Amino acid sequence: MNYLIAFIVGGLICVVVQILMDNTKLLPGRIMVILVCTGAVLGAVGIYEPFAKWAGCGATVPLLGFGNTLFKGVREAIDKDGFIGIFEGGFTSSAVGISAALIFGYLASLIFKSKMK
Repeated sequence: MNYLIAFIVGGLICVVVQILMDNTKLLPGRIMVILVCTGAVLGAVGIYEPFAKWAGCGATVPLLGFGNTLFKGVREAIDKDGFIGIFEGGFTSSAVGISAALIFGYLASLIFKSKMK
């Protein structure tokens, strides 16, 4: 049942993003920023954590989850280190995901050849 809930929630997030892409003039980069900021705001308000526990990877893998991860890292670093935590917390909490994206992106660029349009 957990797989089904994660699939449905992740799919609904994708549907909302597709509706934004089709019905607005927002560029994909701006939509990605909106998703990250929305995840951070929902995390700050306290809504995202219970939602993520219920939805599993359907809520934590999309960009909403990345924004929530950044917020949690900043909050923990502020509690631990004070003001400097604002600058280091997000990097510490999301370092593994960012590193994986860079490494796999680089490996994909070695394997595949891009075609310019």
